[in-house]
Amino acid sequence: MNLKLPSKPERLSLFGSVAPGKKTKPETKEKMKDLQNQEGMYLFPIQAVGVRNVKYPIDIPSLIEPTTQNSLANFSLTSSLSDTAKGTNMSRLLEVLEDARVKNELKADFSSLENLGRNLIKRLEHEEAQIRVEFPWVYNRNSPSTHLGGLNHTEAAMEIIIEKEGQVSKKKAVLTCVVTTLCPCSKEISEYSAHNQRGYITMEIMLNERYTEEQDWKSDLLHAAESNASAMLHPLLKRPDEKMVTESAYENPRFVEDMVRLVAADLYEMDYVSWFRVKCRNEESIHLHDAYAELTINK
Repeated sequence: MNLKLPSKPERLSLFGSVAPGKKTKPETKEKMKDLQNQEGMYLFPIQAVGVRNVKYPIDIPSLIEPTTQNSLANFSLTSSLSDTAKGTNMSRLLEVLEDARVKNELKADFSSLENLGRNLIKRLEHEEAQIRVEFPWVYNRNSPSTHLGGLNHTEAAMEIIIEKEGQVSKKKAVLTCVVTTLCPCSKEISEYSAHNQRGYITMEIMLNERYTEEQDWKSDLLHAAESNASAMLHPLLKRPDEKMVTESAYENPRFVEDMVRLVAADLYEMDYVSWFRVKCRNEESIHLHDAYAELTINK
């Protein structure tokens, strides 16, 4: 094929491009109208306005290997807005986030998020700032017999609310991890074997003043889920490992109801947790539907 193509400007024109029109509005920031900061009475205050789905790199501390991780996180940055303000300055939210990145201050710990929240309040001159960050957390897992290592992963999230005086009014953490559950009913009624399924355990906790950065809520929640399951998941298993995992599941049958109660007991014993919610969703292996249970406790 030997085509003689029209020139680039001709091609663009062919597909609808037109010459720029006459510019009549100001082109410098100082002369442009600032609608966001236009004061008036705008019916209602807004509790949260800002940006969501902002992808930014973040450092993730961990007490479980690998102890140093870097991942791409999903940020939500919002603030309150009074009924006398028409809009917020969304570009300032990204400016504060970028400034924290340049200074290597974007870390998945509450101290760093509190500092980010205070900088947002200062930059926006608002009464309250809310931050949510979601990120994958990886951890090393050795097989039970051959002790071969590999990496598993979970989904984690952190939320904080910072007030204008610098006080933290909310500090929340979320972890979703995956386990094996074996059906107690199937084991009871069958002559041999029992069906099992993949269970998704989601734990949401509110942290109080007893929590310190020397602790690791991710490791604690992971242990709460995995230690109460029928069996843990492993990235790498040889035949002796598979035998041990299979037998462990058979020896520890769990309903979804069992899982939320057992995990709740572990969370209840954590002194830095003031409120929590536990959810368990099983992808049933002999049904098209999922089994589900949820439990919430305010300590």
